[in-house]
Amino acid sequence: MVIPNRQTDASATSLRATGLTKIYRTGEVEVVALRDVDLDLYAGEMVVLLGPSGSGKSTLLNILGGLDTPTRGQVFFQDQDITATDDRKLTAYRRDYVGFVFQFYNLIASLTARENVALVTEIAKDPLDPVDALEIVGLGERVDHFPAQLSGGEQQRVAIARAIAKQPAILLCDEPTGALDSKTGIVVLEAIERVNRELGTTTAIITHNSVTAGLADRVIYLGDGRISRIDENTTRKSARDLEW
Repeated sequence: MVIPNRQTDASATSLRATGLTKIYRTGEVEVVALRDVDLDLYAGEMVVLLGPSGSGKSTLLNILGGLDTPTRGQVFFQDQDITATDDRKLTAYRRDYVGFVFQFYNLIASLTARENVALVTEIAKDPLDPVDALEIVGLGERVDHFPAQLSGGEQQRVAIARAIAKQPAILLCDEPTGALDSKTGIVVLEAIERVNRELGTTTAIITHNSVTAGLADRVIYLGDGRISRIDENTTRKSARDLEW
């Protein structure tokens, strides 16, 4: 199955980063994680960020999502400079506009899948019903199961449902299949793919697995804290058509 690429243009920019530099200091030692990175993410597109460990992928995603701040540079969301705002507004940006999916699921063991998702919907402005969010990721029949009763892939899909339940403008995924086998990883990528397609959520996936690049509208390669190149896919593959 081939998915037509979304039309993207500069007028539909969802996030814009300019001159991002991040330097970590420990005593007199400096580690440069990002070096003068410029990047636009367009509304509704799927982007895959590829690169080895230490290339700056996670640092970039954390800054775009408002979890970290750059040493230099700016990030604009809907023409607002989120790097020049105060903590209260930055918290509101993360709460209202950004969904995060990480390698580890971070579910609360004593809560059901529905209740884990409801933690987000209770504070969101215009949330999905938790059951609807779980339906989107294929877990409509598992809403009352606890994490211990779910497989690793199912737990990750609960985490995705939790991230999208607030209907974020942007979904940022950091190695979402890193702890999963290939078969389960495909199922998780199918869930992310469906969110991007049906909700129109701008989606960025960090991975070291080059096979995942086939899902993307654009593939962004990072190395040594810089963007080394950006490729555009003329067509997008379906997750189920990826060969690991």
